[in-house]
Amino acid sequence: MPTSIITLGVLRRYAVSRSLFAPTNLPAAIQRLGFVQADPIRAPARAQDLTLRHRVKNYRAGDLERRYAELGVEEDFFVNYGFLPRSTQALMHPRTPRTAWPKVQRVKAEAVLAFVQERGVVHPREVDTHFAHGRVRNWFGGSSNASTQLLDDMHYRGLLRIAGRANGIRTYAVAEMLPGLTDNPELAMDALVDVIVNKYAPLTERSLRELIGMLRGGAPQWATLRTVAFARAKARLPNAQVDCITWYWPVGESPRAKCHDAEQSDTVRLLAPFDPVVWDRRRFEMLWGWAYRFEAYTPAAKRIRGYYALPMLWRDQIIGWGNIRVQDGSLQSELGYITGQAPREKAFRAALEKELARMKDFLL
Repeated sequence: MPTSIITLGVLRRYAVSRSLFAPTNLPAAIQRLGFVQADPIRAPARAQDLTLRHRVKNYRAGDLERRYAELGVEEDFFVNYGFLPRSTQALMHPRTPRTAWPKVQRVKAEAVLAFVQERGVVHPREVDTHFAHGRVRNWFGGSSNASTQLLDDMHYRGLLRIAGRANGIRTYAVAEMLPGLTDNPELAMDALVDVIVNKYAPLTERSLRELIGMLRGGAPQWATLRTVAFARAKARLPNAQVDCITWYWPVGESPRAKCHDAEQSDTVRLLAPFDPVVWDRRRFEMLWGWAYRFEAYTPAAKRIRGYYALPMLWRDQIIGWGNIRVQDGSLQSELGYITGQAPREKAFRAALEKELARMKDFLL
């Protein structure tokens, strides 16, 4: 493909059009995305719900959790933690963690596994009550139940699966043995790379390399294969150079062919911080010329745009952000604009009202 016909504008519209596809049903949306990143913060809703509301017809906050058992999806670690089709999860298993359990931990895990097999589905509180494992230091420097950490570790190692959630807390069941592709790890790695590219395209070479590197979390047993998987991806994926940077996208797609709808659509969207349009902050700044920062973990006095500011997309342009909350049964919104003021077009005002109405229906 001649590089002269690919510009940052084309890539920007392509990124919007291919990711924000026409809303479909929930199973089809998850399959098309390939992976939905999860985050526990609810301000105004969890990231997975904020991502899916743009891509699923009549989606309501919590639908993924409520319908999880019927969807044929799993919670697991990919390049980060989230929800993915079982066929994709199977590509990463059987998973061999980087560190083996000491004998004491292995004995505990075997006892917990037998307990879960007997009960069918367990809540972490049941396990803690039965075994009294005590408390341990967690990832954040605080303390948490040792049983919870053990269950999480058993889930990561493929012994347990997430059966569902009870008031937001994961419940566990024994995992089925996943077939995997242990006899052809190169094929499995290429398939996982394709999931990455499908989710986050168009990708710069640097972002592609970094995301493949992040597969060390999902498939630690193949950590040494990441470099050659990256080389194979560069050789087989369509690409173009724009301003001396190489961009990649899925086989069979054309950025120019898929870039028109975003420019012509009079639609406002408030996007989650982990939405695939927003997730790659370096790409985001390149395509929109604006540095978005997630400030939930920034001290309140140092925040510029708010605890959970949602980037505001108008047509194919990011023009500002919104902080949304529900108070006394009504939707409250605080909006900001990069230029200091909202677009004056009547079409924008109408589109913004529609987006806030959609957000209200989604949350209330």
